[in-house]
Amino acid sequence: MTGTCFGLATRAAAQAIPRWERLSSVPEARTEVAVATDGRSIYVLGGFIPPPANAPEGVRAGVSRTLLSYDPVSGVWSDAGQVPVATQHTGFVHVRGRLYLFGGYRDNSFEPQGDVWIFDPGAGAWTSGNPMPTPRGAFATAVLDGRIHVIGGTVADVNALDHAAHSVSGNDTSVGTQEVYDPTTDTWERRAPMPTPRNHHVAGAVNGRIYVTAGREGGTFTLTETEVYDPRTDSWSLAAPLPTGRSGAAGVVLANRLYIFGGETRGSGGNRTFDDAERFDAARGSWERLPPMPTARAGLGAVAVNGAIYVISGGPLPGYNFGTANERLVP
Repeated sequence: MTGTCFGLATRAAAQAIPRWERLSSVPEARTEVAVATDGRSIYVLGGFIPPPANAPEGVRAGVSRTLLSYDPVSGVWSDAGQVPVATQHTGFVHVRGRLYLFGGYRDNSFEPQGDVWIFDPGAGAWTSGNPMPTPRGAFATAVLDGRIHVIGGTVADVNALDHAAHSVSGNDTSVGTQEVYDPTTDTWERRAPMPTPRNHHVAGAVNGRIYVTAGREGGTFTLTETEVYDPRTDSWSLAAPLPTGRSGAAGVVLANRLYIFGGETRGSGGNRTFDDAERFDAARGSWERLPPMPTARAGLGAVAVNGAIYVISGGPLPGYNFGTANERLVP
């Protein structure tokens, strides 16, 4: 009996260890994508793609307008039509049966935009929404109580903003701006800005609060500050710092934990991508390291469906590098 119990316990422990699985590749190599899910299908939007063979010299990338759809059950990719704009470094989230696209940069420029587009998966149709008050790119989004928080990113001109209301950076065009979109009324509200201005970061809502970590600002590509927003008091506080600082990572919330995958760094710390996977337990206030991703990359996206996390696309090298990886973490 003892041996049988030990064997069952050993198998249970083995099954509890998070594991990675490689799935069918993304049909189009991309980086700096946005990924969202309605709980059934996974949608991949925007991002850089390799330039066409006949592109003029100096053109390093194009931008995709094709909305890709992935069925986690069948493992089949589909073309879900054309997005109204070619965009990258954008926000893309699902709320109550609709997918919402926010801001980002148009085509292969880095001029921040403020457009809002709403996709109805059932009808396969796009409509426009009330534009963002502060056009931005490379920000993070989090859904809390049915409202969409758009946090941080870069703006066209920091000098045109109230520095206190936006936590303006003194080193670049990064901001801590927090604006909240209500899909039911198509209206915006400004809330307290994130204390650390940053871009290329991740965010997620856990137990009624929003956690933000990672990112870059100025010449620093490996921010570790983890900041927590409490909507009840409209205030920010600090949590345990991210063990592995990086930017251009993907984040997602599953079972009240914030997961972060991949990313990159550049400059004095070297140019490389990360295969690191870590998760934050808000109840314990601590980070945990997970098995690394099979494919190191940045500019990727992540969503949770049926208890598993799908980590999709992104470039294996920093910058204009494109990938098709589709990997699933079973936590």
